[in-house]
Amino acid sequence: MTHRALIVEDSDAWRQILTELLEDAGLVVDIATDLEGARALMRAHPHRIAVIDLSLAGRDHRNRDGLEVLAALQRHAPDCQAIMLTGYATVDVTVAALREYGAVTLLEKNRFSRREFKTLAQSLLARPDAQAQDQAQARDNAPTNGFEPLGLRALLVEDDAGWRDLLAELLADAGLDATSAASYGQALIALRDHAFALAVVDIALASSLAPDANEDGLRLLARIRARGVPVILVSGVATPQRLDAILTDHAPAAFFEKQAFDRRAFRQAAAALAQPPAPSPLDALSPREREVLALLVQGMSNKAIAEALVISPNTVKRHLRAIFEKLGVSNRAGAVALALKYGRQ
Repeated sequence: MTHRALIVEDSDAWRQILTELLEDAGLVVDIATDLEGARALMRAHPHRIAVIDLSLAGRDHRNRDGLEVLAALQRHAPDCQAIMLTGYATVDVTVAALREYGAVTLLEKNRFSRREFKTLAQSLLARPDAQAQDQAQARDNAPTNGFEPLGLRALLVEDDAGWRDLLAELLADAGLDATSAASYGQALIALRDHAFALAVVDIALASSLAPDANEDGLRLLARIRARGVPVILVSGVATPQRLDAILTDHAPAAFFEKQAFDRRAFRQAAAALAQPPAPSPLDALSPREREVLALLVQGMSNKAIAEALVISPNTVKRHLRAIFEKLGVSNRAGAVALALKYGRQ
């Protein structure tokens, strides 16, 4: 049995977010933008969950039509579980929504978490009531987001905190564990320390050399692709002419514009493109041996390495012997060559 959800929200962006999350939970979604539209949908269909914005009059913070929707819901569908959504909750509104109008919870938009909302929706659907049992059984037999966990790591390079959080959640939905970097330098460190199945890179990153206009993300592209890692590029500023050049010259595996970003398409692309990283002989090295090798690549002598790591020169020699043996090389040059080849120095 398929259940329905009701969204009552006058913001197109929030309607899109909520619709996607509720559809992922297996619900058919009905949408209203005002009190009258909500009442009509309540009369037309039974709803398992309702998500209702407090204010249904744009930027008018005094509007409380959402409470009227809750009151109508109590009359028409008392079994429907309502979630109140607001951008400016006050104590009196919170108390009224929860105690007087029967909302199960109140969520603040400025603290909204897609993952927490999914968990909440699933818990409401799983409550033991006659209508929900069939749907709960169906959810038990399949992943709610449509993707099997991949157990792979993705590099996420994005300097905008909001976009970074959104992309990390979408990667998690696609079964990928995101390692985030906010700058070119942080991305290089992440590339040094981990192997990745996928990279998601914003074209323009904060840079001390060009804080307002740069394409540091493209500088990373060659390094990442040299390791056989597929790259999804995202951009919010590129002109059509520049995009033509980027797609022709750099050939990313996928490209998404922030202005017309499609969350579902991004998740599908991430899940489809992610590939297990190729094994590296450097994986056999201990953390301390990797530190020694990293300094060796920089051209340091044994004495300089010892001083940098606060160990003795003899200890450095022992580490080097172990590194040579594990990498199957006989000298420093061979170790450096492998470190550069596999990009994990």
